[in-house]
Amino acid sequence: MSKRFIVSPGGKLSGSMQVPGDKSMSHRSVIFGALAEGTTHVSGLLEGEDVLATIAAFRAMGVNIEGPDEGRLVIHGAGLHGLQKPQHDLDMGNSGTAMRLLSGLLSGQSFATRLIGDKSLSARPMRRVVDPLSEMGAKISTAEGGTPPLQIEPIDSLHAINYQMPMASAQVKSCLLLAGLYAEGKTCVTEPAPTRDHTERMLRGFGYPVTSDGARVCLEPGFRLAATDMMVPGDISSAAFFIVGSTISKDSRIEIKNVGINPTRTGILFILKQMGADIELKNERTIGGEPVADLVVQSAPLHGIHVDEKHVPLAIDEFPAILVAAACASGETVLSGAEELRVKESDRIAVMARGLANIGIDVIETPDGMRVQGGQIQGGAVDSHGDHRIAMAFAMAALQSNAEIQIDDCDNVATSFPDFQALAGSCGLGIRVINT
Repeated sequence: MSKRFIVSPGGKLSGSMQVPGDKSMSHRSVIFGALAEGTTHVSGLLEGEDVLATIAAFRAMGVNIEGPDEGRLVIHGAGLHGLQKPQHDLDMGNSGTAMRLLSGLLSGQSFATRLIGDKSLSARPMRRVVDPLSEMGAKISTAEGGTPPLQIEPIDSLHAINYQMPMASAQVKSCLLLAGLYAEGKTCVTEPAPTRDHTERMLRGFGYPVTSDGARVCLEPGFRLAATDMMVPGDISSAAFFIVGSTISKDSRIEIKNVGINPTRTGILFILKQMGADIELKNERTIGGEPVADLVVQSAPLHGIHVDEKHVPLAIDEFPAILVAAACASGETVLSGAEELRVKESDRIAVMARGLANIGIDVIETPDGMRVQGGQIQGGAVDSHGDHRIAMAFAMAALQSNAEIQIDDCDNVATSFPDFQALAGSCGLGIRVINT
């Protein structure tokens, strides 16, 4: 059985809402809570399938974790050297974040592990973490083609490296920093462009020293993580769909409370404001070292832009929603420098281009992005290819459609936004789900 979204044309969004907890931070809170000494209390956790896979992996390695219960989790940390050999493969499901981060952590353990995933994850590239980990002395192998499963064997010790990343990737950076916790010497990673910095912030929050100097971040072994209490803010990647939906639909106004606005994550706000969006940040504050605000979004006419490539890494997960906004804008929007979108849960450049064309939008696909000519959305059928963000983006496109939009293969929406249908429906989107 597979889930299909059927979304009615037109309508508007209104009301006040809270989106699920930040997925990136939820993963990391589980990881660092498990490696800390003492008991960590987490609130606001995303109870999506990706994060549940991370929780299950640490339980399989002997960590006592209570919950999740309405976003609350209690983690009785095992310490940096307290993990135990799992009795079975660790199944990361659909989560590239979990697999890449855990590959770094597990490369420094005294036992063997095997990381597996679902069909989509099993096609995603892992050489980007395997190659630098191998430089550190890790004994790690992939399937043919550099994809999962990952087989990790124990070694005597890792050695630190000074790694110049060839592409901007918070997952690669975080993987190597986690490996650096177990490496001899100072591990440093230099990024070609800024990426989300939740790992560095959270390590410091757990009392582990991390140094940053411009694009370079470093750490050394020999310290401990101390348990702490954490509150995970709302995920701006989940808020993105409602930001775009309210922007493109006439007479809409929504307030999204308690959204994380980490400056390494707010590319979508900058891009949409450049296009003419009406987005106001209210009640800005800091919670657990992370900036948070309430977002008020009202409908506004949009115009096409050439997306500045320096903002691409800061909005990489939000482009399915941004491209729907481009489809509703006057003029042409040009996206380039976004090759990373081809190796997400799907080839997001190809799948978005086909989907937009299927609903009447003129699109030219390019190797590293696309050109989108804004126009009238006509309705039609879209295949999300199991990509949660593409499914939710096209659901919002129906607000500007003159006919129903059908979106197939929507099961994986539960990986990041288990209650998407209910929340979207309560705000005014005419969405229903059928099993096919």
